[in-house]
Amino acid sequence: MKEKFAKLLLGEDMSGGGKGVSSALALSNAITNLAASVFGEQRKLEPMPADTKARWRKEIDWLLSVTDHIVEFVPSQQKSQDGTTMEIMTTRQRNDLLVNIPALRKLDAMLIECLDNFEGPNEFWYVSKSEKDSDNESTNRHEDKWWLPTPKVPPNGLSDEARRWLQCQKDSVNQVLKAAMAINAQVLSEMEIPDDYIESLPKNGRSSLGDSIYRSITVEFFDPEQFLSAVDLSTEHKVLDLKNRIEASIVIWTRKMTNKDGKSHWGTMGSTVSLEKRELFEERAETILLLLKQQFPGLPQSSLDISKIQYNMDVGHAILESYSRVIESLAFTVLSRIEDVLYADSVAQDPSPAETKSEQSSKVSSPLHEDDARNSAETPNAFTLSDFMGWNVAPTETTTVKKSESSNNLMDATSKVDNEKIMTKLANIVTQKKLSYLEKIENLSGLRSPTGRH
Repeated sequence: MKEKFAKLLLGEDMSGGGKGVSSALALSNAITNLAASVFGEQRKLEPMPADTKARWRKEIDWLLSVTDHIVEFVPSQQKSQDGTTMEIMTTRQRNDLLVNIPALRKLDAMLIECLDNFEGPNEFWYVSKSEKDSDNESTNRHEDKWWLPTPKVPPNGLSDEARRWLQCQKDSVNQVLKAAMAINAQVLSEMEIPDDYIESLPKNGRSSLGDSIYRSITVEFFDPEQFLSAVDLSTEHKVLDLKNRIEASIVIWTRKMTNKDGKSHWGTMGSTVSLEKRELFEERAETILLLLKQQFPGLPQSSLDISKIQYNMDVGHAILESYSRVIESLAFTVLSRIEDVLYADSVAQDPSPAETKSEQSSKVSSPLHEDDARNSAETPNAFTLSDFMGWNVAPTETTTVKKSESSNNLMDATSKVDNEKIMTKLANIVTQKKLSYLEKIENLSGLRSPTGRH
């Protein structure tokens, strides 16, 4: 423990020359590296080894213990011996840490508990790569998952009881995933935008977006459905590039509106766009950004997110961001393994269209990380941002957006989740709203907007 914290204090520079990274980034890297070493070999639906689980709990407690000493002053009442009451200031753990650290610990425990549920005999099993090559049955969902063992089920598929139980596990993991993504998105939105990122931006939003996208956003009658159908989102690289451009334009427009005096190059001098129109364009860009985050939850971190993490100096934010990100990553992994078993079951029940199913699944996953696309496209009762906002977004190759008439319908449907125990646990998880556009989806499964992180 002393050795680990000594390395953190040195900023990962063991020479002591002061060339290490900041304490915030050192802690973020420590949590990320710990999770990679513990969860990196989770290739099957099976409990974690006891020693690995004990190591994770011990070392993550060490790293999270730092947050116990990040405090703020709050007013408190104190009674003296003569009975008089006076108000004094006492210290308490910073509010965002007080709310989110227990929530993340609960999500962490729920994921490990989910893996523990697969202990003992199951109706599915795994075969190695050599056995897979000798098997003529093509039950692989994606050829690029060659390193993973292939799940197998009985010839007639899983029993109804096993299938329902597996679906229940999938639903609970999906809720954990949404909660972790919401907390991560909230923390990233609270981080300050680094000066290095701002200095790298062009002088106006049009240069950042490009003429074609800029014209689409600044038309008189803006339609998100038409915009998404016109933009090429066929690959992950193109989606990420669009996200980077939109985030950059939002930063540019926001800074121009907050520097109205024109004393800096971010001012409005020489600009032909009024503040009212610029505010409207920013709102449209934020709408598109939310739709991208909703439809493509598995995207890698954007340039803005990477820059925030790299230059962030707030230790509390660094711990929250990295801890929620590793929980999100583990949830993606577990959800993917469950989906693979359910797919093998569907092929066993109806083997004739197996090839067609595999091709369709590949089309869904090609622009994204495969696990994330399946989660977005196949999760039952998964309401989207478009449902809540009342937008009519047409289905694309990468996702299927269902329609909902009102937010009341959303809450009614959410209340019908079968696993009452899981939902009771998740009901206590609270996230704080920070940005105005995040408030638009505060009722989306009871959580806030997701963001891509890996």
